[in-house]
Amino acid sequence: MATFRERALAVASSRSSGRFCVEQGPISTYFGQNVFTVETMRKYLPAKAFTAVLEARQNGLKIERAIADEIASGMKTWAMERGATHFTHLFQPLTGATAEKHEAFVVPGDNGIAMEQFRGAALVQQEPDASSFPSGGLRNTFEARGYTAWDSTSPVFVLDGTLCIPSVFVSYNGEALDMKLPSLRSIHSIDKAATRVAAYFDPSVTSVKVNIGLEQEYFLVDEALYNSRPDLQLCGRTVIGHTSAKDQQLEDHYFGAIPSRVIAFMKDFETEAYKLGIPLHTRHNEVAPGQFECAPIFSEITQAIDQNMLLMIVMQKVAEKHELKVILHEKPFNGINGSGKHCNWSLCTDGGVNLLSPGKTADGKLRFLSFYSCVLKALAEHNHLLMASVCSLGNTWRLGGNEAPPAILSVFSGSTLAKVFEAILKMESVDWESGAKSISIVGSIPEIILDNTDRNRTSPFAFTGNRFEFRALGSSANPASATFVLNSIVSDSLSLFADKVDKLLADGEEKEKAILTVIREFLEAARPIMFEGNGYSREWQEESARRGLRSVGNAAEAFHAFQEDSSVKVLTSTGVLSKGEIEARVEVMEETFVKKLQIEARVMGDICLNHIIPAAISYQNVLARNLKACSDIFGDEAPSLSKAAAKSFREISTLVNSLSDGITDLVETRKKANRVENMSERAIRYSTEVMQRMSKVREAADRLEMLVDDACWPLPKYRELLSL
Repeated sequence: MATFRERALAVASSRSSGRFCVEQGPISTYFGQNVFTVETMRKYLPAKAFTAVLEARQNGLKIERAIADEIASGMKTWAMERGATHFTHLFQPLTGATAEKHEAFVVPGDNGIAMEQFRGAALVQQEPDASSFPSGGLRNTFEARGYTAWDSTSPVFVLDGTLCIPSVFVSYNGEALDMKLPSLRSIHSIDKAATRVAAYFDPSVTSVKVNIGLEQEYFLVDEALYNSRPDLQLCGRTVIGHTSAKDQQLEDHYFGAIPSRVIAFMKDFETEAYKLGIPLHTRHNEVAPGQFECAPIFSEITQAIDQNMLLMIVMQKVAEKHELKVILHEKPFNGINGSGKHCNWSLCTDGGVNLLSPGKTADGKLRFLSFYSCVLKALAEHNHLLMASVCSLGNTWRLGGNEAPPAILSVFSGSTLAKVFEAILKMESVDWESGAKSISIVGSIPEIILDNTDRNRTSPFAFTGNRFEFRALGSSANPASATFVLNSIVSDSLSLFADKVDKLLADGEEKEKAILTVIREFLEAARPIMFEGNGYSREWQEESARRGLRSVGNAAEAFHAFQEDSSVKVLTSTGVLSKGEIEARVEVMEETFVKKLQIEARVMGDICLNHIIPAAISYQNVLARNLKACSDIFGDEAPSLSKAAAKSFREISTLVNSLSDGITDLVETRKKANRVENMSERAIRYSTEVMQRMSKVREAADRLEMLVDDACWPLPKYRELLSL
């Protein structure tokens, strides 16, 4: 009888190479058709209601409840024309995912005739159960009330017949229970601080917004093979599995021709994304086999984060139609590259000026240096906090490997800027024009125009010409978890910059000289995190320690960076989080870390006891019959003739015993850790003792995979999982 793995492989191999996608015509003809855009609002809302929404988006004004009724009526009409029957507040709780409670438009009348209804009160707020989401002690089970409130700065949309309303999630007492509210607070803070600094160069600047672009990496696996791996189903990653003989060594998958089945999936999910107004621009094969990437065009941060969370939902829904599974875990397969969500971050004035773009005029260059030095100062002072903001169990398996940024923050600026900074610090003349501007190739090949900085893939935080690329964020994470911290610390730095410049100006200093004085002070303070070399090298590990930079190699320890005095001060002074909200989030991060690792350890034990050990013993029985038959036939000559079988039998016996003992040790270690009442200490126990024992169990299981007959092995192997 065929094993489950054999049946899964048979199903996977029967898949068509690719499905025909429904041709939609030019993207521009259907882009945003499921979004309640400004142009759509203009058609469906009365003038007063339309103006109220625009004022809320552009100037942060609150929408009156009476106007909300008119807005809700227009939304309902539009949504029903798009096939919607329900509505929901879509929010981002501390689970890291999204949450939604659907309610129907239909309301029965007294005469038994139903009618659709959607009032402003339902648009403005809903009430999910706050105690059923992670709260870090802000809510108890007997204190269940919590509220979602409409975020009018982010457009509503229709997905799967439901009107989705982006919202924040707060407790009965108003504490933030989500990722979005701290993000909105941080945006308000950095807007205010950055506008102060920008006004030195252009007094007409009235606001500054944060723009980001999020590169999303992911893996694709055949659905049948995925369903035959309990670890992928329950953990999102393979807790055991030997590397394939060929994976990414030849670097032939990166930017290679996209497989037909994958391109069919990509076209379908891109179509759905475009309908939702998500401006996807790039798609390609990533480094690891089975790994891919998509990336949108830059947009305002709130919209970009909401769209990224939505994109992850859409990808998974569309993948099911292609009998595929999208894996967003940071390290689903051992020995090959994991996945990140690179966050490209920049600041832009209301006049469209990129404040991180080196200007061509002296004034533009001084403005650029002002903002750049503020970012560097923020990172130098709060580097450990920013790296802690990307810590999770999934990223623990990824950070520090040669495919991901190191677990220590450094900033790469490029040779041109590095020379500029040194000249400023030494009070020497600055040369912005050194170095080649183009490269001539050959014959009719056009010249290549050089950027003002090279790329450094080993830097967690690299400048790439007119923006910073923060590469440490995990692929499954809500981007707000890191960006609200980044916004907060830069906001604090900008405010300090403005305070210092204002003081110098009040003392009679000339503006340009005052600004340059503070730039020099901030650049000097930023020296510890400025590094132009190889972040993977042993030399940098030693040098970073000498500079006082701390690693976040252990996530459970790194979480406490949020509770350090400097972190509490910057997050509370910018109004992003209260001290109580900080404490609650740390507790949630620790508890989530423990629970996920607990699940992984239990799944590992189940697979080894229910799948691996029985398969190994079954193959031992085959070897035993072979050895006995050899002995019966050849007598004293049997040992020399059955040498390989005997060696395999002994090695498997040793590994099975080691695996069994390892599982017993793992279970006992986990039980001891669970008895520790203090969550912080329990998380540390899990991050050290439990993880160490899991590593030993995996080593034995993976060695068994190389010894047991392939036909007896119960789980799809890497070479099968990563082939599409």
